[in-house]
Amino acid sequence: MRMVGGHACLDFVNTVDARRDVWGPDLLQTYAYLVVWAGRADLIDVDEARALLAEASARPLLAEAALEKAKILREAVYAALQAEAAGARVPDDALQIVRDAVALALPKRSLFPSGDRLAWQWTDAASLNTIGHRVAFETAEFLVSRNDRRRVRECTGPNCGWLFIDTSRGGRRRWCSDESCGTRSRVRRFRAKAAGNMAPNSKN
Repeated sequence: MRMVGGHACLDFVNTVDARRDVWGPDLLQTYAYLVVWAGRADLIDVDEARALLAEASARPLLAEAALEKAKILREAVYAALQAEAAGARVPDDALQIVRDAVALALPKRSLFPSGDRLAWQWTDAASLNTIGHRVAFETAEFLVSRNDRRRVRECTGPNCGWLFIDTSRGGRRRWCSDESCGTRSRVRRFRAKAAGNMAPNSKN
């Protein structure tokens, strides 16, 4: 699971390996994979991951349902972020799914002392829907913080379509990763050029 989006909600929608001409495979095959991803995205800590895996093992049907809810949310988040990348309005159905997920997530946060200050903390560590709650909140925070300087892009690599924040100086980043899609795109261009040079001259 490569983390190249630049934000948790972008990395979440990128858990589908390809989104253009060929969809998939889905990298979130099981609830355990969802937990692994959330740990890599720093949405849960090690203790929370262990608790969620134990809960999933004890309640496999509920874990499967939580995974499906997370995937429904993922596709709505993808639609919302793809709209931003295209400079379009967020689709109403996607917005409603995100809005409903945020409404469920908000009661799971509360204020707690942190040194001489107060800080938001999550209170849903034992819930199988914990990851979905946190993704929903992160997505809402990301969407409302949009400004003219932020550039969400869609990778132009063959059969990719991953989303990422373009922080390049010129704002011309094309690929989710230069090492993966960038390299494959250059190889394709090289092979196409080589094949063109080897083609017989039609005038002969």
